[in-house]
Amino acid sequence: QVQLAESGGGSVQAGGSLRLSCAVAGSKSSRDSNYMGWFRQAPGKEREGVAAIYWVDGYTFYDDSVKGRFTISQDSTKETLYLHLGPVKPEDTAMYYCAAGPPWKTRLQPLRASGYDYWGQGTQVTVSS
Repeated sequence: QVQLAESGGGSVQAGGSLRLSCAVAGSKSSRDSNYMGWFRQAPGKEREGVAAIYWVDGYTFYDDSVKGRFTISQDSTKETLYLHLGPVKPEDTAMYYCAAGPPWKTRLQPLRASGYDYWGQGTQVTVSS
């Protein structure tokens, strides 16, 4: 079992930056073997993957829409996942979720939501123009 809790959302102007955090708790063996991802969902749209990281070696994956603007990272204790957003655009407005999933379900398509078993409650990011 893995428990996830996001924080750091808020309102920001276009061109600004924001850092989201996701506290990771639960079985250490389960935590350490997972892929971790950040997803977002805007009203009326499907949930989409924006970034993912393999917890074991830190290898990262990004959707083309955020490549070069967002950065996913983990702290040295592997108890917190981060997503640095910036420079942001109005189309980045969405509820952002962190998620954890086992390698056998996530490694081929790390940005696919169906591969993730554990989800946080989400944190809202609103970008004004």
